Amino acid sequence: MNILVVSDSHGNVDNMVRLTRSLRPDAVFHLGDLLRDARALARECPQTPMASVPGNCDGWTEEPDIKNLMVDGCRVLLSHGHRWQVKMGYGAAIGAARRAGANVLLFGHTHQPCCFQENGLWIMNPGAVGAGGTCGWLNISGGKISCRVIAPEEQESGFIK
Repeated sequence: MNILVVSDSHGNVDNMVRLTRSLRPDAVFHLGDLLRDARALARECPQTPMASVPGNCDGWTEEPDIKNLMVDGCRVLLSHGHRWQVKMGYGAAIGAARRAGANVLLFGHTHQPCCFQENGLWIMNPGAVGAGGTCGWLNISGGKISCRVIAPEEQESGFIK
């Protein structure tokens, strides 16, 4: 399963629509800021399954701010990251992921992309997807996981999955 991971869209739905249509992922995970952007993307690309969580700019919502999903036999933890204060470090987020039994931790909030593996846990922040921003690509197949951040120049050059 190929998943487009986006965060911190802050009103830039057009870039997410363009990415979804050009990369044709099996699903999109939106990690917050703003939920209305995730809903707009779902309306524009209704054929693509989507999961989303609210961010710190979403105000009060009944939507859970952490989701623990099973994807092809792997547990994926989604959050915006602000509740774990990821701008001050990833320790709390990584601890939550380990307690949840996650194989993959996805968060945003910092607008700084990263993708690495630590003691069997994949950790990715796709950065901010706004105009010309970065996004993430998560592949889960047969229990094997790979992920990467996609830079704007790769998006324009026809990123190959």
